[in-house]
Amino acid sequence: MTVAETDFTTWEDELSAACSHPIRLRGGTTAIDLVTGEAATVYDTTTEPYGVLHVDCGNRRESACPHCSRIYKGDARQLVRSGLIGGKGLPDSIAEHPCVFATFTAPSFGPVHARREKNGKVYPCHPRRDRNRRTCPHGRSISCPRRHSPDDLLLGRALCPDCYDYESAVVFNAGAPKLWQRFVTYLPRELARLGGISQRRLRALVRPRFVKVWEYQARGVVHYHAIIRLDLATDDDTWKPPPPDWTAERLADAVTAASTAASVVVPVGNTGRFLRLRFGAQVDTRIISRGTTDALSEDAVANYVAKYVTKTPEIPGLPAYRLRTSFEVRALTCPNHYKRMITAAWELGYQRAAHQLGIGGHVITKSKRFSVTFGHLRRERIVHRKAQRYPDGELDPWGRLVDESTVLFVGSWHYDGSGYAWSDSHRLALMSADSARQH
Repeated sequence: MTVAETDFTTWEDELSAACSHPIRLRGGTTAIDLVTGEAATVYDTTTEPYGVLHVDCGNRRESACPHCSRIYKGDARQLVRSGLIGGKGLPDSIAEHPCVFATFTAPSFGPVHARREKNGKVYPCHPRRDRNRRTCPHGRSISCPRRHSPDDLLLGRALCPDCYDYESAVVFNAGAPKLWQRFVTYLPRELARLGGISQRRLRALVRPRFVKVWEYQARGVVHYHAIIRLDLATDDDTWKPPPPDWTAERLADAVTAASTAASVVVPVGNTGRFLRLRFGAQVDTRIISRGTTDALSEDAVANYVAKYVTKTPEIPGLPAYRLRTSFEVRALTCPNHYKRMITAAWELGYQRAAHQLGIGGHVITKSKRFSVTFGHLRRERIVHRKAQRYPDGELDPWGRLVDESTVLFVGSWHYDGSGYAWSDSHRLALMSADSARQH
């Protein structure tokens, strides 16, 4: 089949910044005049090359689709940034609210290879004076005198895989969202204690708001990065600052105390046993403030969080999609440390999240009134693109300005598959587009 020159040009333009694995749709949109009942075609995929419409996959993972992940990352940045400095419907005065950036790590499940660095100096991984005499119960050395480089493949791997508690690590990943909810419950209690008031009085004065994102550590266990802000207690979207005595320092102290006190008992998969989860001892809180040198800037925090929304573990062989059978688990070619975590997740009953090492749910979540939503940003993008395409207003098939009270638009779409409808001409277009992107 030969592609016409106009089709080739269309494909070359589309693929210059295209989704890596789009969804193919067939169908179209019809307009119906509600007064006369007349119908007219607005759009039909038969006018497209190969008769299909390619729709972006929307995958947030940069490794799966750079194009869609770039859009998702931009939305995540705007979501965080508007909650820090205003915009997108939030007042600019929100930048004056007490706000901290906190990192919640997981406890230890066994010694792993790590890069230890302080003030620019790299220290040995696990140095021991008696390393020649001390071994673990399985006969392996529990010492590592190496100074690991940032790209060392040993980073995150257990010194002794048989001593490492893979089961508890997977259960922590699976139960981390519940542990976070317990922290959210404890935070107002600690704020009330530090303020010397009751929790009922606190709810009438201030409300903590947050946005958080989880990230994999090198060992495959997740930790949370969270932005926590204090607002005046209101039931509407006014976003007023809290009273002056509710400072960022008090908020940081409350975050540290709440993370230490929070714990939750969760089932160990389908074993009938239970495990109490807590955050690790390393809880880092830093104040976010404008115009100071010893605090994080709002833009830096927004960029930092947005980066981890689309980031995936750079581990060769780690599955990017859900595993369906135990045969797929056994056939994995990823390093043994992560394969054992996936196997443990599968055997404990976390099959739906086994490819994610046990953790499920959305990578980024927020409280209701922290800032805008992804849906709000997508609707704004649609309005903006329509304004670009139709600067004088969108017209219906009869040449009138679109009025939904007089014209009904009906879409009829059918799934045709995923990926591009390949041919030699399409491959040539992809090569041309890739060359243009690299240039």
